[in-house]
Amino acid sequence: MPIIGAIIKKAYELRNMPVELKNQRINPLAAQKIQLKKLLRKAQFTSFGEHYDFESILESGDIAKAFSKTVPVFDYNTMYKQWWYRALNGEAYVSWPGRVKYFALSSGTSEASSKHIPITQDMLTSIKRASIRQLVSASKYNFPVQFYEKGMLMIGGSTHLQFNGTYFAGDLSGITAANIPFWFEHFYKPGRRISKTTDWATKLNEMIKKAPSWDIGVIVGVPAWVQILMERIIKEYKLKTIHDIWPNLTVYVHSGVSFAPYEKSFEKLFGKPVIYSESYLASEGYIAYQTRLDKRIMQLITDNGIYYEFVPFNEENFDEDGNLRDNPETFTLAEARNNVEYALLMSTNAGAWRYLIGDTIKFVDVNKCEILITGRTKQFLSICGEHLSVENMTRAIELLQEEMNIEVREFTVAGFRHGSMFAHRWYLGTDDAVDPQIAVQKIDSYLNQLNDDYMVERTEAITDVFIEVLPTKVFYDYMKNLGKEGSANKFPRVMKGQRLEEWEKHLAEMKNKNS
Repeated sequence: MPIIGAIIKKAYELRNMPVELKNQRINPLAAQKIQLKKLLRKAQFTSFGEHYDFESILESGDIAKAFSKTVPVFDYNTMYKQWWYRALNGEAYVSWPGRVKYFALSSGTSEASSKHIPITQDMLTSIKRASIRQLVSASKYNFPVQFYEKGMLMIGGSTHLQFNGTYFAGDLSGITAANIPFWFEHFYKPGRRISKTTDWATKLNEMIKKAPSWDIGVIVGVPAWVQILMERIIKEYKLKTIHDIWPNLTVYVHSGVSFAPYEKSFEKLFGKPVIYSESYLASEGYIAYQTRLDKRIMQLITDNGIYYEFVPFNEENFDEDGNLRDNPETFTLAEARNNVEYALLMSTNAGAWRYLIGDTIKFVDVNKCEILITGRTKQFLSICGEHLSVENMTRAIELLQEEMNIEVREFTVAGFRHGSMFAHRWYLGTDDAVDPQIAVQKIDSYLNQLNDDYMVERTEAITDVFIEVLPTKVFYDYMKNLGKEGSANKFPRVMKGQRLEEWEKHLAEMKNKNS
């Protein structure tokens, strides 16, 4: 019914107006001061707040300075061992008021075992608020009224949660699904039944079966798994593009990894232009989302239950394995600068305090709070000072695809000792015919142009760069073996330690099967 779309569009526009006015009225720096004060005030009577004397911090002349001086920086292991394990055991008022009912299971791309990240009702409210802001921002794109009646396909983890006596644990998407507004149920796909499915292959088949009955306008999900779904639907129903079955598909919202390496292959699946919109939703909170079509950058959300600090991602603050050193140098939003790579610290309304989430970002325009995700603190290569970031690697793959007219759907890189010097080995996941020698020469050339440190070390210490071209299926099978198929799981861009051993074992087993 057109009336439904008209009502929803008008509601979006009306809801969006105060958001825009609010953003213009409240300076992000002022908003961050307000958030810190709110967080400290609400948590001052928790065990954490009493231990670090939040009451005295609130009474100080410079709250931000007193906060950073009094409260140490935490990574997951220290936060869990000192505080969150108590909340996991059912204790209330540990680092946030009340008892934590939900824990999101998250391992990122660099940890072997699952983390338990607390999700409070206040955090769920903040996530819902940020999600609605991103949705209503669509009103400025002038979509026709009918667009607001189309389905939104959200390809996330299972919404089935495990109850462990005192708390529920599961994928963040499963936790947030229980908080979907009633009016959104009509638009939400694949629906509650399919969303509860824990096995990715089963969920994939169920979505393929239901695809003809859906009228999808928006898809949300990690690029690799969204691509697999669209390719399977096109193959199943003998289509030319996904628009043959979903003609109203207009927006794709992606998160977690750079979309650049996937864009070329996505365009082949579409029959008409699609708007790409990036969001930054982590288990620790809704951090940023894209606000402009002309630039693929995101805007930090500064007034929604999170206080940010920034640690320069350099050798003074991090060791060679990406671990935080003692007493790292930290900056507030007011002190941050453009084009400096920072590790992100967050204090949140879920009881995280000066918490290192493991992501690195760079400000494109600090005054507008516009950022790019550049990688992970443990997803980089610097075995001899080359300081090769995921951003550098991703750009090199993007250039390779453009120059060789190929699709590289996944990739990862490892660094290792090579004789008395060092070497890098690239693993490319592509189903196109690629000459490895040409590809490695081009990647090496791109990196020399993109990174001065790499260029120096390439002549001094990195004696060789190797490459192995593999079918894309090899990468997906590896994720399946780890139990990380589908959902919000991303393939690690850098292989180190235990992960590298697992990856090499997987490749050896694959080669034995094919020999």
